[in-house]
This record gives sequence, structure tokens and C-alpha cells, in this order.
Amino acid sequence: MTKAERQSLVAVPLVVLVGAGLALAGGQGGQAVGGVPVFTVAVAAAFVVQWLAFVPSYVARTERFFDLTGSLTYIVVTIGVLVLTGGWDARRVLLAALVLVWAARLGSFLFQRVSRSGADDRFDEIKGSFPRFLGVWTIQGLWVSVTAAAAWIAISSSRTVGLDGFAVAGAILWLAGFAVEVVADRQKSRFRAEPANRGRFISTGLWSRSRHPNYFGEILLWIGVAVIALPVLEGWQWIGLLSPVFVAVLILRVSGVPLLEAKADAKWGGQPDYEAYKRATPVLLPRLR
Repeated sequence: MTKAERQSLVAVPLVVLVGAGLALAGGQGGQAVGGVPVFTVAVAAAFVVQWLAFVPSYVARTERFFDLTGSLTYIVVTIGVLVLTGGWDARRVLLAALVLVWAARLGSFLFQRVSRSGADDRFDEIKGSFPRFLGVWTIQGLWVSVTAAAAWIAISSSRTVGLDGFAVAGAILWLAGFAVEVVADRQKSRFRAEPANRGRFISTGLWSRSRHPNYFGEILLWIGVAVIALPVLEGWQWIGLLSPVFVAVLILRVSGVPLLEAKADAKWGGQPDYEAYKRATPVLLPRLR
């Protein structure tokens, strides 16, 4: 067994423990089903879905359904939380709708992308190893749970607060972030589809203002969700506000920007046009001029 596999065996139970802590804390003061907080059920379901999808994926040695499973987990669990709470007030419905729209759009986009390419090189050294592949699926369970925490906690909260300024401000932030993410993804897809752009990097459209505009949109929309959820949170439920912080840290320090920047530097580093692009273009926050 390699060192990476041993680390994965240690990481899996630690990730589950973190998820359990989130489930217990966020479920405090929320609605329950069978004596168990709905939010706790939601987090448990998020992990179980990943493990069920992991089994056939490992047998087939494929990562094709990894991103799709993550998106479907958002959709299925969010609907489940809404149904179990039995509350259809405007704030709950708004939060659920925003999560569902985002997950459906991103899931279909990522699935189409991996279907076109045939593989995701992030998994080349992982999918053949049981502990390492199990590790990434388990981490996805935590990713889904923490990212959706603000929405799921607010939807399952025992408190009901009508739509207010927080809801309006949050919805505006979400719409802005969603629009930026969608436009950036489409611009990059069109760029890559052009044979003349093969082997080149994109520096047009939103990508001329930020090296990762899609990630900026992603962070912004989850801030919007947290703002909408804010008025109904109380006590330990405030842990839900970790959602946008978690998304930002994950993107900026772990699996988003660092990996893509390293790949870009390996491919185009030293080229005058690429180095000029890096100097003139912010990593995340779009320049306005």
C-alpha cells in the first residue's frame, strides 16, 4: 500500500467525522423527522449517495459520473429537505429553487464536458486505487453538505421569516454570480470548439477581465444564498455561514485555482503573450477597466 493510500484510509473517517459534526450542529433548533433533525438526515444522505455511486464507478474504473452524482445529490437532497419540512413559505422555496437551478445547470455542463473529452485527468492516478477513489467520493459528500449548508439549514429551520431586504440582496448577488458563471463557461466552451484555438489559452470576453471568472461567479452566488438564509439562522445554525467561506477556500487554495494555474503555467509558461496576460489580468476579481 502506497503512502497516498494510507493517507486516504485515515482521511475518510476524519471527513466523515467533520460531516457528522456539521450535521449535529446545523440540525440544532431545526425541524425533525422521527426525532432526527432534517438537516442531519440531509448530510447523511449526501454521504450515502456518494458511496452508492462509488461502488459501480470503482468497478468500472470510471470517473464519468463523479460530477454528475455531486449535482444530483444537491437536487435530490434539497427536494427531500423541502418535502420533509412541509413548509412552503417564500424563503424556503426561493432557496431551494436557487440551489436546484445552479445544480442542474452545472451538473449538465460538467457531464457534457467529460462526455466530450472521454475522461477527467484529475482521476488518472486515483480511480485504480480503492482507498484513494473512495476518498474523493467521500470528500464530495462533505463538499456538497458544507456548500449547501446555509440553504438546507434555513429550509429546515423551525423559524419562518417573510421575504425581506436580505432575500432581495441575496437574490441579486446570486443572479449576478450565476450569470457570470454561465457566460464564462459558454465563452470558454465556444473558444475551445474552434479548431483555430487548439492549444491556445482564452483571453477574451470575461476571461480578459479575470483568469477565473467562472470561479468568481461561483463564490458570489453562494454568498447570495447565505445572505438569503441569514435571517432564519440562530444558535449553532450559524455554522451554515461557513458555506461561502468553504467554497472560496476550496476554489482559491485547494482544488480550483491552484490546479488550473499550475496546468496553465506548465503549458504556456514562458510564452510572452501568456506572461503578459497573467500580469495584466487578476486571478479572480474581475478588473472593471
